[in-house]
Formats: sequence, C-alpha cells, structure tokens
Amino acid sequence: MLETDKVFAGSVPENYDRHMVPLIFEPYAADLAQRAVSSSPITVLETAAGTGVVTRALAPKLSAGASYVVTDLNLPMLDYAASRQGPDSRITWRQADALALPFEDAAFDLVCCQFGAMFFPDRSTAYREAKRVLKPGGRFLFSVWDRIEENIFADDVTNALARIFPNDPPRFLARTPHGYHDTALIRSELEGAGFSRVAIETRAEQSRASSPRLPAVAYCQGTLLRNEIEARDSGKLEAATDFAASAIADRHGSGEVAAKIQAHIVVAEF
Repeated sequence: MLETDKVFAGSVPENYDRHMVPLIFEPYAADLAQRAVSSSPITVLETAAGTGVVTRALAPKLSAGASYVVTDLNLPMLDYAASRQGPDSRITWRQADALALPFEDAAFDLVCCQFGAMFFPDRSTAYREAKRVLKPGGRFLFSVWDRIEENIFADDVTNALARIFPNDPPRFLARTPHGYHDTALIRSELEGAGFSRVAIETRAEQSRASSPRLPAVAYCQGTLLRNEIEARDSGKLEAATDFAASAIADRHGSGEVAAKIQAHIVVAEF
C-alpha cells in the first residue's frame, strides 16, 4: 500500500458517502450490525469507521445502556460520520490509530471494523491491539473485500482506466481495497496475534445502480482512485469517469445495472 492510499481528504469523504456507501457498503453494514448484536455487547469499539455506515446501522440495535466508541485515523472521514449521526449519548467519537489504540486493556466486549483492515500498514500490530482491548470472551468482527475479479464494477473500472493510462495504469482498487483477500493469510495473521478461534465466511451481494455512470463516479471520484487519476493527468478526471461509465454500459447495459460484489466476514476470538 502506498502512502497516498490513506489520504481521504477534500471532497472524497462526501463523494465516498454519497456514492460508494449505497453502491457497495450498505448491505455489508447491515449484515455486520446484525452479527455484532448477536452476542449482546455492552461496550463496543469500532475502528476505521470511515463515514459511519456501520455506525448508523449498529447504533439503533445496541441496548440503551451500551457505550459505543467510534474511531478513525482520518479526521475528515470521522467528522463527516459524526455529522451524519443523530444525537446519541451512547456514542463517543474519537480519532484513533488502530495500530495504537488509546484504550485500557480488556475494555470492550466487541471490536468491529468494516473494510478497514486492508488499509492497516501493519495488520499484525492492529490485530494484537484489537485483542488487547477485548475482554476475555470478547469478539473481533471485521470484513475485507475478496479479490477484485469477484467485485465486478471495481474490476470494470480498473480495466477501463488501464486503457486510458496504458503506460501507468491506476491500480489503487486492486492494490489496496482488494489486496487482502487471502483467507489463509488472514487466519495466519490473526492466530499470530493471539486469536485461537477464527471463522471466515465469504459472502456475495449485489451492487446496484440506476445507471452505469453512478458506479463510475463512485469509484473514480469517491475513492482514492481519484488521486491516482489526477496525478497522471490533472485535467482528465471527468474524461476518465466518462470512459469508465461507457465501459460499464458496454458490459451491463445503459439503464439500471447490477453486478456481483464479494467479501470475507471474519470473527476472531481467544
């Protein structure tokens, strides 16, 4: 992962929440929230919360006496998440690094993280930190994307951009969001961090949009792929988005479009 793969700033948080969240994140957030409350946690920590899609799904399901600490390393993303959430005295918003959590040992019943582990520069350290702050019997629940070939719109956009920039194709989507899909590696890193029970479920969903342009805008302008496009040609963002939209239309049609997305859901205990 490159340093630029972590810079969610400017208009990216708003575009990410407006376009990416309904396109690919909402169905997994609903699933993660349901799994999270199955053990009736009272103290909950969310890491790498992004723009708060899991927070919005999970908070209403927690008990009235629960406490919910929502964190992200990236302050613009966290501020945007807080702005989307209604007043809730159970929720504490805190900027925090998942690799160095500012919490006491054995403080939480549940640590959850949706599609954040791929961005951790040292996952083993992050996993040890999750274990450290969990109470005995607690759970670490998180999700990561499967390989890009199982996530069709992301693959379509990546392949389209490779045709625009053949000498230096933007590979952010394949490199980072879809770069941590080896379940044997995930299991090994969790076990190395001290988790003795690891369950991994691969779950497919459908990504749906009212037009081919929506997923093109979502990926090209609502993710850090935007930075890669503009680094290659600062004036080519709209043209690249249009080309990606045409590629999606050629494959999926010009009206409403739908395609497979797939992720791994991980539950780790010790």
